[in-house]
Amino acid sequence: MKFSFVILALLLPFSVAAQQDDNKDSLKIKNGKRSEFVRGYPDQFFVWPVLKQRKLDFEMKSADGDKTLRYKANKPYSLGVGMYLFELGFEIAFAVPLDEQSKRIYGDSHARDVQLNIVGKKWGTDVFYQRYIGFYIDDPDTDVAANTPYPQRPDIVTRNIGFTVNRIFNSDRFSFRSAYNFAERQLTSAGSLIVFASFDNIVMKGDSAIIGPTYEQQFAASSSIHHIRSSNFGVAPGYTYSLIFKGFFMNGALALGPSNNWAKFSLDDGTEKSAFRFSLLVAARVSVGFNGDKFFGGLTFMNQGRNVGFEEIQLSNSQSAFKILIGYRFRETGLLKKRIWDLPKNFLN
Repeated sequence: MKFSFVILALLLPFSVAAQQDDNKDSLKIKNGKRSEFVRGYPDQFFVWPVLKQRKLDFEMKSADGDKTLRYKANKPYSLGVGMYLFELGFEIAFAVPLDEQSKRIYGDSHARDVQLNIVGKKWGTDVFYQRYIGFYIDDPDTDVAANTPYPQRPDIVTRNIGFTVNRIFNSDRFSFRSAYNFAERQLTSAGSLIVFASFDNIVMKGDSAIIGPTYEQQFAASSSIHHIRSSNFGVAPGYTYSLIFKGFFMNGALALGPSNNWAKFSLDDGTEKSAFRFSLLVAARVSVGFNGDKFFGGLTFMNQGRNVGFEEIQLSNSQSAFKILIGYRFRETGLLKKRIWDLPKNFLN
């Protein structure tokens, strides 16, 4: 059975020193003024079903901007379950099979998508590996009739590997993980300056030219490119804010900054070229939902992309993730009270 496997790991870096009682106030983090804004749940574990979709799409635009081709994977949603246990969070999700009509119109994409997230009070990081095979082409200038297949390129392969690090500057009043992994709960509206640093190496290739002779007039020699390797490093400052109303929340984060790009590409005639450019790194996240002491849930969308120009084309690639989840917190008992760093010692004794 076709499936995709996604692991999400979230690590809380600080332990909480507080006595436990039946009062809800005992759940607040006892570190000064932060308890007025953020509530932690160090003595509970969480369970949630999740529906998600991740994508790695790209587009080619002619140098004059008159022509754009969008390459999209027919990536199905994944359905799974997540748990927050031993101060470690993880999700396992399996792809929902595509129906035959969808395959006929958009093709059949194959994806391997693995991601590791570590979200702390001040620092967070995403480490990812993505490999997608099979794309369909969306040409905005061409109308595709209903129930008619889009142009398909099952031979195109993309591979992306890299990491993103973010730094929260107002961690005394603001919790980023409250909106994105529910390890904490934001009690009052607050925001923070944020900085993203990102590195990735992406490869795109096809058995023949990615653009092809059909669009030679608009893309000139670049229409015969069949292999691209691009390495990117960028730093993007920005701002994030959570609006809170009786447990309901809405968070937005946006960061923009410069990115260095090193690109190598090969043409059908064997010619190899390289280019160095500065580009714009854009990181955006939105999350809405409810975060209570027992129940929580929400909808999250994340996107990170950049534009790189070389030769007669401008290449834009973006990685995005959409997720819906709903969960419940249970009080820990017995072995569940241990933390991940305690387990080896516990099993050896």
